[in-house]
Amino acid sequence: MAAVALRGVHKSFGSTAVVHGIDLAIKDGEFCVLVGPSGCGKSTLLRMIAGLEEISGGEIDIGGRVVNNIAPKERDIAMVFQNYALYPHKTVFDNMAFSLKLAGVANEELHRRVAEAAEILALTDYLQRYPRQLSGGQRQRVAMGRAIVRKPQVFLFDEPLSNLDAKLRVAMRTEIKALHQRLKTTAVYVTHDQIEAMTMADKIVVMNAGKVEQIGSPLDLYDNPANLFVAGFIGSPAMNFIPGKVNGGSISVSPEIDFPIQGKAKLDANRPVILGVRPEHFAVSPDGLPAKVVVVEPTGADTQIFCKLAGVDVTAVVRERHEFHPGESIRLVPQLTFLFDPASGARLA
Repeated sequence: MAAVALRGVHKSFGSTAVVHGIDLAIKDGEFCVLVGPSGCGKSTLLRMIAGLEEISGGEIDIGGRVVNNIAPKERDIAMVFQNYALYPHKTVFDNMAFSLKLAGVANEELHRRVAEAAEILALTDYLQRYPRQLSGGQRQRVAMGRAIVRKPQVFLFDEPLSNLDAKLRVAMRTEIKALHQRLKTTAVYVTHDQIEAMTMADKIVVMNAGKVEQIGSPLDLYDNPANLFVAGFIGSPAMNFIPGKVNGGSISVSPEIDFPIQGKAKLDANRPVILGVRPEHFAVSPDGLPAKVVVVEPTGADTQIFCKLAGVDVTAVVRERHEFHPGESIRLVPQLTFLFDPASGARLA
């Protein structure tokens, strides 16, 4: 196992900068998830840690050793890709053992390591099958088994669940997290799915346009987003954003509707702000703010209500069973609000 440190890491393709001075410290044994929209630079950053992309500036440190000029095979890392990258003409056993054979590992030790990994991943009964005879989830397990047998210092996962169906993704999320808890190996995991990030990570790194927006634990990012981007990206359904102006001890979002300011924020009168409310922080109450129902989506455990509030589309999620219909008027009470600066996007105290 090893800690990973990035210090001022840059990456440019020609004159186009895609990663802008990333500083990141990942502790020994930590499960760190890089999350962000497509094109934000997260996979490029992972490939630089792996040595598959040269860095344009800065340092990458794995286990106390700067690896900028060290070949991928000598970095003691193992990578799991989204497309499995299995040899179709080799059995599961041979796929898992391939890197050990190349490394000249003794036959007895090779068989022991493969058997151990197969047991961990419930693949013992499939060792003589070929990839075409396996399901998508089993193939992904083989790809992980191939990484496990090497006993690397760091596991790197590049969107490994993207090719699986929704139900299997949920199951594999649990398997990967349980695997990490068992092996206690440092892991860096890339995904664009914030639910994956929230459920799996010890530490989340939210990226946007080649920069780090915020680093923290899943609940820290959820409860204390640093800016509009993080607030809108973390959480499903996404946070509602309503523009308004400071009006004494409240925020005016329309001539008729004021939201109370929560906390002890001291803001100049008439200052423009963006009010943020998570869907689950709205409650339906007779003394709430007026909203008009557009669509109702019952999901079983809760109900999502899509409404118009002060001319803005908002979503409320409630646990109670309600018989609301499109066009109906309801009243919503915001139980927790966030304030953001419209110009910078930064969260206001």
